[in-house]
Amino acid sequence: MNDTWPYLEIHQSRTHEPTLYEYKLAATLEDVYTHVGHELADVVRGLNARQVHAADGSPWTEDSFRAEMNRLGA
Repeated sequence: MNDTWPYLEIHQSRTHEPTLYEYKLAATLEDVYTHVGHELADVVRGLNARQVHAADGSPWTEDSFRAEMNRLGA
């Protein structure tokens, strides 16, 4: 391991420990990317099919997904 600069701290941009919602969303996104696709329409369709909805409980739209990724800093 290199203890001198430059180094990468894996969570250097993290401002808080992920919430249960964020963990579930991340795990589901990984599954969607693996089995459904990478296009925005595929991601939205995959999340909704798995009933992993937005933080407010509503189904995803392309706009709401973009806004949430922006909010989360992804």
